[in-house]
Amino acid sequence: MRQFFKNIKKRILRFFHQGLDAPLDQVISRRIIGFASLVTVFFLIIFFRLVYIQVFSNERYTQLTNDYTSVTQYISAPRGQIFDTNGNVLAKTTVSHNIVYTSPNNMTTDDYLLYADRIVSVFDVKADEFSSSDLKNAYIAYTSLLDTDDPHYGCRHLFSESEWNSIQNGSMTSSKQTQLLYERITDEDIDELSDKEKATYVIYSRMTTVNSSSLQNVILEDISDDDVAYLVEHKTEFPGFDVDFGGWKREYPYGETLSDVLGTVTTSTQGLPSENVDYYLQRGFQYNSPVGASGLELYYNDYLSGVSEESVVTYDSNGLAHKEVTRSAQKGLDLYLTIDIELQEKLDNTLKTVLQREGGTEGREEFNSLFTCMMDPTTGGVLAMSGYTMDLETKEMTYFASGNYVSLVNPGSCIKGATLYMGQSEGVVEPGEVINDAIMNIGGEEFGSYENHGPVNDIQALSVSSNVYMFNIAIRLGGATYEEGQPLVMEDVGQTLDKMRSYFSRFGLGNVTGVDAPGEVSGYMGFGNLPGMTLNYSIGQLDMYTPLQLLQYVSVIATSGSMYQIHLMDRITESNSQNVVEEYPVKLKSTLSNTESLSRIQQGFRACVTDENCGTQINALSQDVAGKTGTAEVGDATTANFVGYAPYENPSVAFACSAPTSAENTQNLKSNICVYNVMPEVLQTYFELYPQDQ
Repeated sequence: MRQFFKNIKKRILRFFHQGLDAPLDQVISRRIIGFASLVTVFFLIIFFRLVYIQVFSNERYTQLTNDYTSVTQYISAPRGQIFDTNGNVLAKTTVSHNIVYTSPNNMTTDDYLLYADRIVSVFDVKADEFSSSDLKNAYIAYTSLLDTDDPHYGCRHLFSESEWNSIQNGSMTSSKQTQLLYERITDEDIDELSDKEKATYVIYSRMTTVNSSSLQNVILEDISDDDVAYLVEHKTEFPGFDVDFGGWKREYPYGETLSDVLGTVTTSTQGLPSENVDYYLQRGFQYNSPVGASGLELYYNDYLSGVSEESVVTYDSNGLAHKEVTRSAQKGLDLYLTIDIELQEKLDNTLKTVLQREGGTEGREEFNSLFTCMMDPTTGGVLAMSGYTMDLETKEMTYFASGNYVSLVNPGSCIKGATLYMGQSEGVVEPGEVINDAIMNIGGEEFGSYENHGPVNDIQALSVSSNVYMFNIAIRLGGATYEEGQPLVMEDVGQTLDKMRSYFSRFGLGNVTGVDAPGEVSGYMGFGNLPGMTLNYSIGQLDMYTPLQLLQYVSVIATSGSMYQIHLMDRITESNSQNVVEEYPVKLKSTLSNTESLSRIQQGFRACVTDENCGTQINALSQDVAGKTGTAEVGDATTANFVGYAPYENPSVAFACSAPTSAENTQNLKSNICVYNVMPEVLQTYFELYPQDQ
């Protein structure tokens, strides 16, 4: 290559020196032609380069120019709505006019504070309108503007010396700093500021928090029409501020009904919840995106949230921002649930009334929570679920429908159907076999039923809730033999318990149901290696389950052994349309093979009702009901349960009701709350809503 350029140089020099002995005008003319040729070559090179840039690379260089002179801005789309199975709106999106802010160029700290103060003054912003996290952000912003030698600068007084050094050398992340400050900033710290300063620094922090990300900052949400008009008329006094007429807010028309199951949505000023920041960022959400924070709003957020509006923001010579929409917002999809809100409201009202009336009364001193869930056992679709807790001192009620899948209860005898299935499937007890229900003396300790029932078969054992019948199943399963007065000898108690749990899990007991809602718990396994543990297990006095697992269990019995996936979602449609995008399929998870045993269990559950061991009111209902009661001792109290299904011949609804510690263990044991106070009313409403002759 070097030799090539040397040859070119020689030829150029030869061209200019050739013919030096010729007349002067020829030499000059030759040199002019040479220079003209060189200039022409250079101009051609420049011309082709310009053509290449303007024509072939225009898009690339335009993009580079935009990257240096503009920023991309995102505004969240209106959220999809949530409906019940009949099309009643459970969570809706309504119009909200918001004050938004896009920072002009070259803003100083004093400028931000000036306009923050102006917003607070003009729009009468009060400090008590903000959340605790807002006020903590305000305190952080306030301390960040103190002199660096001030002991409170950057909240230095809230960090240890080693933590502060980590902050200074950059080894502590900003998210960790914020987490520590949220934990340590007290009301006393915040009260160092006046109410006016609190409000001003909240607005200041909102103006500056995501400025570096070029996101549109929502400063105030859901402002009045008067405030909208004022800002529009005085925009020159508020550079960078504007009204977002496309803003939205979430409303729940039925109030507390199903509230914790539906969940909540953050606002634009709250942005991504700290515990789910990474989850949402990976899905393309921005830091100030309003998203699902809990419940179904969180679980189905990717469907409900839609596609955000995308704009390009450029700045004019005065530093003011101008926005051009490059992608319009697409509203989120609509979610339809299997819930029937009319049945749900009846269930809510019944549970609330019963707990308010009975909780903390004589004989029910520890009764402070109540849960019930219902579903179609042939599809797994949840029809209603409700729950309440009560402060026994103040009588304050707290809605807790999600307690059906996030809290545990002692099941008691209602799980004896699973025990019988296990015994008959393992061949340790025959269908129809009669066992004498009488006190058993095991190693000097007496074990028995609530009362002696005498000889009972399997169906009768379920009807009268014979403990002794179940004890014999557990003893035989463990390879032991009952001898009056002698202790039980089992070769391997742990192995026996494992086998029992294996059978119970086939009914869904002890396993998460997989319901489409966040936070579901699996259960609690009691521990111990004494033979008596197997006896306790056989009558539901060892492990704990969620009410939803009890519902799964009784649904398997109702369907003669088919377990369907429990779910809340029915279908997802396009916004304001019946065009189905996704439908929840009926999922058969498993089946039980011993149909003869299941038939015996069904007869036993029906006998519990017809013999009125499940209460006179249940037997008097307009449709045939099958069910099983269960009580479990919890310290000095008793937990009451009732599971069942209806109609008996062709089940369309299954239910599970649990009243933890709802009665004191005394001779005058109070009646089963679920049997006498809850399910008769609720089932009657169900039969009215769903006439079985249709």
